[in-house]
Amino acid sequence: MTKPERDTTKDCKMPLFPRLSRRRAAAPETKQSRAAALVAVTTAGRPVWTPRDYESLAREGFAKNPVAYRCVRMIAEAAASVPLAVFAGGRRADDHPLRRLLDQPNPEQGGPDLMEAFFGTLQVSGNGYLEAAGEGQEELYALRPDRMKVVPGRQGWPQAYEYGVAGRSVRIGRDADGWLPVLHLKLFNPADDYYGASPLEAAAFAIDVHNASGAWNKALLDNSARPSGALVYANPEAGDRLSETQFETLKAELEARTGPTAAGRPLLLEGGLDWRPMSLSPHDMDFIAGKHAAAREIALAFGVPPQLLGIPGDNTYANFREANGAFWRHTVVPLAERAARALTGWLGAKHPGVRIACDLDAVPALSAERDALWARLEAATFLTPEERRRAAGLEG
Repeated sequence: MTKPERDTTKDCKMPLFPRLSRRRAAAPETKQSRAAALVAVTTAGRPVWTPRDYESLAREGFAKNPVAYRCVRMIAEAAASVPLAVFAGGRRADDHPLRRLLDQPNPEQGGPDLMEAFFGTLQVSGNGYLEAAGEGQEELYALRPDRMKVVPGRQGWPQAYEYGVAGRSVRIGRDADGWLPVLHLKLFNPADDYYGASPLEAAAFAIDVHNASGAWNKALLDNSARPSGALVYANPEAGDRLSETQFETLKAELEARTGPTAAGRPLLLEGGLDWRPMSLSPHDMDFIAGKHAAAREIALAFGVPPQLLGIPGDNTYANFREANGAFWRHTVVPLAERAARALTGWLGAKHPGVRIACDLDAVPALSAERDALWARLEAATFLTPEERRRAAGLEG
């Protein structure tokens, strides 16, 4: 993606965003955190790299683990499918410029595609970035977290961001009005001031166990689904050791008789050789149960009910529909609403009085809850029509 590599600090004059009134206070800002200044001293305005290995998380956790892969995809696709509505002056404004921007953020992506990439990187790294850029017409782009680093200001808050690709970097700083054209959404991290914590990192041990179980099962199949053991040589007449020629012949024989194509074929032992199994069987290791337990831990870290992933075990929910409703209500909706509030604070700075909100009435997965709510409001005869609309979350 070449667009983010451009120096966007020159894109201050944005046709979509009318300039705010320039109010320059004579006195310095007084509403500042006393603790933030200490954070700024430790960084001294230097860029702060993300401390986690994003590529390892993406490779081992997302690309090589089917449970984590499915969790990230489910959350990103579901959250991106929630429609975003724009309200101006307390009323829905479908013809607002921000509405058109959210529908078509850039020439290469539609709104759901951009938000899916945004939510996906948020789940993998704990950080999601959107950049406002463009010449003549404003555009939004999702940036890779591993290429971004925060540049703290004197007050401790991000003053700019640096985006680096192949040894080149560009600084994206604030414009003349103090507006930063980068939205940084991060998951809660109690040990870092600037970067969020990744669910993949929380599930790292479970992912390692699950991946190791799959690798062990693959190795077991490659070795004819037989546990490892020892060939014991005991020939009192010829001595207790194989000759060099006998050893090489036996080694070649074993290599030729292993693998899926040799499954079930007997091995002829002669000259005093005896086969003695040494490893535990998959039943003794409780292999399947351990793998399912690791899968449930991965799903727990992401907030996805194991029942939706086809993981057997202790099912918390009575049926698939109940599990899907819990997934939407407890995982998807809070994430989508948080992103909508962040977009309001970010883009709303250029459009006072504008609010971006999730249109939950258009989500099919929440139709049962919405029907139950409307039924309760219809039965509440003591409420006026206006009070019922407000209780239902409708404007006006």
